[in-house]
Amino acid sequence: MAVRIRLKQFGRKHRPFFRICATDIRAPRDGRVLEELGTYDPMVPETDARCSLDAERVKYWLSVGAQPSESARALIKKYGPEGTHLEAMKAAKEKIKASRQQAPPPPPAPAPRPAKKVKEEAPAAVETAAEAPTETAAE
Repeated sequence: MAVRIRLKQFGRKHRPFFRICATDIRAPRDGRVLEELGTYDPMVPETDARCSLDAERVKYWLSVGAQPSESARALIKKYGPEGTHLEAMKAAKEKIKASRQQAPPPPPAPAPRPAKKVKEEAPAAVETAAEAPTETAAE
């Protein structure tokens, strides 16, 4: 069985999210997988924090002959076991973690609403003949 390491697409329209998986080469893109090796979220603002890989499992699958797809190859080259961006990835994830630990600022207080002028209405006790209900017409 030929194994390929490739991205499996999740998310919604205009909000992609990918899982990096070891898959049988004959399986469809979003079909059954042998093992999930990591994730890739292109919507994360910090470029180096977008990918997370299980380095030991990636190393295993490459050692048994799994062939990465083009996009998976680029991610493994940068963030894999001997990746070129490992230090930058750790720094970016620490930066995100630190920003999440800070207490968020309190929401702004709503602006006071101006007082509405109340119109003086005529007393409700005086009804005109047109507004008074008629019981005889309905019976």
